[in-house]
Amino acid sequence: MNQPDLTDAQLAAQLAEVAGRIALNVRASGLLAGRSLGDAGDATANEFLCSAIRSNRPDDGLLSEEEKDNPARLEKSRVWIVDPVDGTREYAEERSDWAVHVGLAIDGVATTGAVALPDLNGGIVVATDEVKPLPAAASKPRFLVSRTRPAKEAVAVSKAMDGELVGMGSAGAKAMAVLRGEAEIYLHSGGQYEWDSCAPVAVAQAHGLHCSRIDGSPIRYNQADTYLPDLLICRTEYAAEVLALVAGL
Repeated sequence: MNQPDLTDAQLAAQLAEVAGRIALNVRASGLLAGRSLGDAGDATANEFLCSAIRSNRPDDGLLSEEEKDNPARLEKSRVWIVDPVDGTREYAEERSDWAVHVGLAIDGVATTGAVALPDLNGGIVVATDEVKPLPAAASKPRFLVSRTRPAKEAVAVSKAMDGELVGMGSAGAKAMAVLRGEAEIYLHSGGQYEWDSCAPVAVAQAHGLHCSRIDGSPIRYNQADTYLPDLLICRTEYAAEVLALVAGL
């Protein structure tokens, strides 16, 4: 795949879509299961993504969950940040709440990207260059949380706002669920890395959602330490209340 004439957003969308199909093909072979399947899907999709990015954007930096970090990226203004299979457990279980993340950070800001949801409705891709209006919000705020480890802040804030907790897998699936009108708030703490949120944040911001750390500070990417433990992605009308409640915990 070598299409240098594509815009960054178009490239991100194509990469995410193809990587998702690759992961689906690995699973469809029926030769692997469980953790072995997750590892194989990650590795195969990662090989494609990294090769395609280096071919199409040779001067840019690259950070992937599935590759050894190259500190040379820190000297780059433009850095692609990818997660080949976000939600490997859900992928291996043939659930729909896993994703492929392809994001581009420019000077530390998530500016462009795409999130593919290969198992949802026959496969969809949400990108920064195809912005659609947000669906109407529910009367009671719905909070997206981990299926197995709901963040204590999300539980507390949901209770204070008379909200509802909705369990879901991948960070990308959660962020896209807010865009799709399946929830209003994604409040996470307890550990993530840059590749977990770069593409989802770029897409969410392009669609007019609030994106920040849970203390309200901006989210910065392409840092020496890639640990990025918390974030808030939500409809703008809820941002101030959620941040105030978190600050009061």
